[in-house]
Amino acid sequence: MSVRRVSARRAFTLVELLVVIAIIGVLVGLLLPAVQAAREAARRMSCQSNLRQLGIALHNHHDTYGYFPDGWDAIDEHHEPGWGWAAGLLPFMEQQPGHDLINFNEPIETPEHSPVRTMTVSNFMCPSDIGPSIFAIAEGDGLHGHGHGHSGIGSLEDDDHDDHDHEHGPSHADEGLHPLFEIAKCNYSGVFGTFDLHENPFKGDGLFYANSQLRMRDIVDGTSTTLMVGERSSRLGGTIWHGAIPEANEFEARIVGVTDHTPNHPVGHFEDFSSYHRGVTGFVMGDGSVRHLSDNIDLAVYKALATRQGSEVVDSTKY
Repeated sequence: MSVRRVSARRAFTLVELLVVIAIIGVLVGLLLPAVQAAREAARRMSCQSNLRQLGIALHNHHDTYGYFPDGWDAIDEHHEPGWGWAAGLLPFMEQQPGHDLINFNEPIETPEHSPVRTMTVSNFMCPSDIGPSIFAIAEGDGLHGHGHGHSGIGSLEDDDHDDHDHEHGPSHADEGLHPLFEIAKCNYSGVFGTFDLHENPFKGDGLFYANSQLRMRDIVDGTSTTLMVGERSSRLGGTIWHGAIPEANEFEARIVGVTDHTPNHPVGHFEDFSSYHRGVTGFVMGDGSVRHLSDNIDLAVYKALATRQGSEVVDSTKY
């Protein structure tokens, strides 16, 4: 009679189990950055698509009305009613119902515009800029609406401010002041130009400023070498699509930006262009194309790209 052997199952020893866990941990550690990079690449492509849609909408607005929308409408001395360039694009971005809710003869802060203030538009928000899509916008301190965040440039006093900001860290436009109301954010700002937008908000050397209404022919430097709209992250405060709200802190900088610092500069002025994409910030050019400019772009080249008729010669290899 034959005897059948029964083999005993051998379980993992504690050491073997720990080795397996360690190997899995290493594999996860190697895989996670790749997954995060893939997700960020997808978010950046989505942001690029948003910028492209903005470029198309701006050109459609120009084709329809013969000019680009105002940076913001400043009919009276208080910069009101204040509706901005992005609000004028709503019909060209499949947002006609939202556009119909706006009374462009009345300021943004009136009670009738309460539903509009919290209306989010996905094409106005970069997916890499995580966080709430609605925020509490801060009230200004009475100093032309920009007492909390610094935005001066071009003088010795401004250089002192830069050093101060760098030492103590950048200020936040919506912290430390009384909130006005909740409002939907936007991650794209019109290009005002190269100098302090508070000095003369009606005379930017870029494409968007108070009552601008510029035409394609005004882009003397060439549409392919002129910045039109750029990214603005929420790191230093909330940007909005609606327009200028004079009671708000940094009210002009909520809708337009300047190029006095390179993108994502550590000085961190609120009106600077910035993004959460590693090393680059997206822009729409005057011809509607999208370019991602490096954080390390030469400042002179960056400023030259921001002007519409500065007559600068821009070396395309430097941006």
